[in-house]
Amino acid sequence: MRNIWLSLLFISIVLNMSAQQKYRVYLTDKNGVDFNPYEYFDQKAIERRLNHNLALFDESDFPLNQDYIFEISEVVDRCGFQSRWFNFVLVEISTDFQLATLRGFDFVKRIEKSSEVTVYYASETIFSDDEYDKDLMRKQTERFGGKLLKEHDLDGTGIRIAIFDGGFPEVNTHPSFEHIRSEDRIVATWDFIKNKENVYYGNNHGRMTFACVGGIWKDQKIGLATGAEYLLAKTEVQPEPFSEEENWLAAAEWADKNGAHIINSSLGYGYHRYFTSDMDGQSSLVVKAANKAAKKGILVVNSAGNEASDSWETIITPADGDSVLAVGGIDPDLDYHISFSSYGPTADKRLKPNVCAYGHVVTANKTGLKEADGTSFSAPLTAGFAACILQHNPTTSNMELFYELEKSGHLYPYFDYAHGYGVPQASYFLITDKKPIHKTFEINERDSTFIVQALFESGNNKEWMQDMNLMYYNIQGEDGVLLKYFVVKVMQPDVLEFAKKDYEGSGKKINIHFRGFTDSINF
Repeated sequence: MRNIWLSLLFISIVLNMSAQQKYRVYLTDKNGVDFNPYEYFDQKAIERRLNHNLALFDESDFPLNQDYIFEISEVVDRCGFQSRWFNFVLVEISTDFQLATLRGFDFVKRIEKSSEVTVYYASETIFSDDEYDKDLMRKQTERFGGKLLKEHDLDGTGIRIAIFDGGFPEVNTHPSFEHIRSEDRIVATWDFIKNKENVYYGNNHGRMTFACVGGIWKDQKIGLATGAEYLLAKTEVQPEPFSEEENWLAAAEWADKNGAHIINSSLGYGYHRYFTSDMDGQSSLVVKAANKAAKKGILVVNSAGNEASDSWETIITPADGDSVLAVGGIDPDLDYHISFSSYGPTADKRLKPNVCAYGHVVTANKTGLKEADGTSFSAPLTAGFAACILQHNPTTSNMELFYELEKSGHLYPYFDYAHGYGVPQASYFLITDKKPIHKTFEINERDSTFIVQALFESGNNKEWMQDMNLMYYNIQGEDGVLLKYFVVKVMQPDVLEFAKKDYEGSGKKINIHFRGFTDSINF
């Protein structure tokens, strides 16, 4: 019997020793390290820092103290990614003794477990290579004002865009990227799963998102930044075992080093690790990474998520970041919120999403094209548009561009938690002689009510009503947070009616938007 118990104890020890866990070991300082920004950074990264008045010798860019790393490596099973920005090393350990030893080092500030997460990819509807909606492909770029961008020769030339995804199969052969390959505009690639350059395998999601940034099919644009340069980072693996957030951070540091102006991330992390209360812009590692990238002068564009029809409902991280441009989805046929697009606001009641774009698109199939659904595609469409605007005014800072993109939304200054400020518009940036905004509705008092009446543009009411005439309105509390918001289709002059008794003395505000004009009722 004694031998049996000894055997069981030995098996238990072996199993315990083999159960590796990942931890982030944060260090206290970077004392004694050397750093030369001119050797470390790509020239575009240096130019971006100078344009943003950022210091070239920022301690967050310094490498980790390798003496500390050596001591840690003597204790752990394996040392992995080293984050310059947050001064931690990712380690694998298999015993409590190793963990206790690490905690005993005086240069270790704290240790955090690297938990499992699940990434969200877009759902997709696949057609054969030639069965795609040509009109939809035209509309998905023209909804931003693609014709106007073309008239001004804006295609993202000179702008470098990093795309984070689960792989980019066929991007090295697909016709949609030939114009990019032929000019060597895929500047760098890296697989953060296997630590190698090849990213042309894995989940086809990356091919699809890349096409929506800058793809061309038979001389027709799929995305708007067809002249941009690209950095392709493979950060996800299926099934999703661990470390995607660390991979995202590693990719962001890599993108920064290699001169990215824009990061497009059609990825997000939610219910497998977090509660909706954690979507506050500061709880997750990935949102800290995204906000740090923004502090380095990079515009971070991220999908809002596809959770509207799930119990989660709200946005996913890093879309919750205050410096992250979160992009929701709209239905191309209806021109308002598409059913699956995640709702805002953040847990701390900030506006999300910031803007929106088509959530049903045409994109790159394995050899041809297909239609697909997801905010995974509204984000890259927006990132491509942002590259064109940055090309137009390259001295604009990333956060100036962030706020200008919001202001260019077709609903601005109106907003809600399904559309943000709407779809960004090229006319905002490129038309200097803007026409005055005419009233499209009036708010009239009748006895105990307020009546909102649409103003018809011509005598031909039938023709006018054939357009997509959507009226948006929200009810805003004293603290600025929206209590409710709605979209209604205008079918007659009297559109909305509000009883005074329901609102008087409440401090609430009703904001209404219709065909470019916004007005409010204050109580």
